Amino acid sequence: MRKFSLLILLVLMMGPGFAQKISYIVSFPNITHHEASISMTVTDVKERNAIFRMSRSSPGRYATHEFGKNVYDVKAFSQNGKELTVTRIDGDVYQVNGHSGFIRLEYTLYANFPDGTYAGIDGSSVQLNIPATFMWIKGYDKSPIDVKFNIPQGKNWTIATQLKPTQDPTLFSAPGLQYFMDSPVKIGELIWKEWKQKNPNGKEYTIRLALEAKASDSLATSFAGKIRKITEQAQAVFGELPEFDYGTYTFIASINPWVDGDGMEHRNSTMIAIPVEFDGSNNLLGVFAHEFFHCWNVERIRPKTLEPFNFEKSNMSNELWFAEGFTQYYGNLLMERSGNMAEEKYYPILGGHASTKMVSPGAQRFSPITMSQHAVFVDAGTSVDKNNYANVYTSYYPYGASVAMALELELRIRFKLTLDNYMAAVWKKFAKPEVAYTIPGLEDVLASLTKDKAFAADFFKKYIYGHEYLDYTPLLAKAGLALKKANPGKAWIGNVGWNEEKGLKIESNTVLGTPLYNAGLDIDDLIISIDGKPVKKEEELKAILAAHKPGEELGIEYEHRSQKVSTKIILAESPALTLVSFEKEGKTAGTAELEFRKQWLGAQPVK
Repeated sequence: MRKFSLLILLVLMMGPGFAQKISYIVSFPNITHHEASISMTVTDVKERNAIFRMSRSSPGRYATHEFGKNVYDVKAFSQNGKELTVTRIDGDVYQVNGHSGFIRLEYTLYANFPDGTYAGIDGSSVQLNIPATFMWIKGYDKSPIDVKFNIPQGKNWTIATQLKPTQDPTLFSAPGLQYFMDSPVKIGELIWKEWKQKNPNGKEYTIRLALEAKASDSLATSFAGKIRKITEQAQAVFGELPEFDYGTYTFIASINPWVDGDGMEHRNSTMIAIPVEFDGSNNLLGVFAHEFFHCWNVERIRPKTLEPFNFEKSNMSNELWFAEGFTQYYGNLLMERSGNMAEEKYYPILGGHASTKMVSPGAQRFSPITMSQHAVFVDAGTSVDKNNYANVYTSYYPYGASVAMALELELRIRFKLTLDNYMAAVWKKFAKPEVAYTIPGLEDVLASLTKDKAFAADFFKKYIYGHEYLDYTPLLAKAGLALKKANPGKAWIGNVGWNEEKGLKIESNTVLGTPLYNAGLDIDDLIISIDGKPVKKEEELKAILAAHKPGEELGIEYEHRSQKVSTKIILAESPALTLVSFEKEGKTAGTAELEFRKQWLGAQPVK
């Protein structure tokens, strides 16, 4: 503490002629009530009117977020401690006038939402997403940054972050704003586990688990071992680990009831928050697999549309079907390959990928590019008005995963190649030389890998730029897997949310092509009776449907804005699909099918 104070004093004495630098000090004098006091010192400020602001977006998120609402008591001071004029020129933007090149900005931050996007401050621990925590000065993106965390007295806390460490365990640095904003921080009673993984060139990296949970040392060790199997299988996809900055990658994981669920990737770390009691089970691992794959795909294989990341607005990208969707596909695949998911449990996930592409309205009507562009509205964005997403939107996560599975199967069947080969080729083409990619660039890599330009052009035309129907049935059969209806022969009227407070009220949009939609019912309509039988509960509806078959026409009476309406509804069969093995179906999977399945889903050698 004394050494750091002396350093700050020297900076103050050197004045505005000293090289431009940004320093933060974070203290917690009112931690019980979720507040932090933050001091920001900037030297050699050139602009007469210095602009400070909170971010409105965060790395890994694409919609806007109002982080500025939790900042108050904003004050500024000169080098000699004189208070400067601070003018609030927008909700989250402040202007400081009358300075002589040195500004110390002070403010209070309230934070009580510990996840991967926001921040949480409590007497039990502190969880900080940087854009939700720190104000920054416009025009100084490349200035070096250091940050000091004053741990409350009496706390035996450690700090987990990808920021560059120093000899002082509470002082860290970043080379500039982009890296700083991408570096979450966890402070608390953390359980630390680590292991080494080596690249083919012999360079070794440390992978760490910083765990906030009620767990015995043996249970935490076992859990870390499961994560290691995932990281090894991820490395096998690309043939190497990324060159992690400072030689380290950190899983910052809070698994306890006091956090809010999230997983947020960063260049050399991930912030994982799972709001359950820690039991070390495999059910907790999926987010670890997904986020670790991101340290290749999106953190280093970067879409040009996200370079550089803009912290003042939403960040629209055309490529989230690849950045997030292909990562979604691999997250589940890595769980299976690492032995953390039974193969029989993995089949329904693959069936879900197929179902997304084959039957979801958004994927039937729009391209994955269009769905990626919509992230600025749906990626944890908030609004109060209703939307029609049930009919016009399919998340780029499952949509992209469905495209990834299609490409996987096409490559294996037609070219004796794999999606791993493609991802490794994309890695070498773009990430290794640190060149941001475009969609035409992804198509070029596919053409080069397959040596079939026509195939690559056709695949991208149909399934990336377009939204053509894709039948997975013959593709999956090559692996001895059967795609089938999830509920054959059962009557169905559509998947909607129900509210039973005042009868059976439709809580969500009815979906295009479903019996409810075709009969003219929509959100907020109240069902009165079906087939002449009164209906007030979902269980009563299910009982009526169980007594009928798809194709039957029934009378339905419902209330729309206090008006009773009587019409007809034609029952249907749910289009939802599932996937099972030939063996489960009583069929024989041949040697070729079993070998295809093993090569696809089995553990891969780490080179």
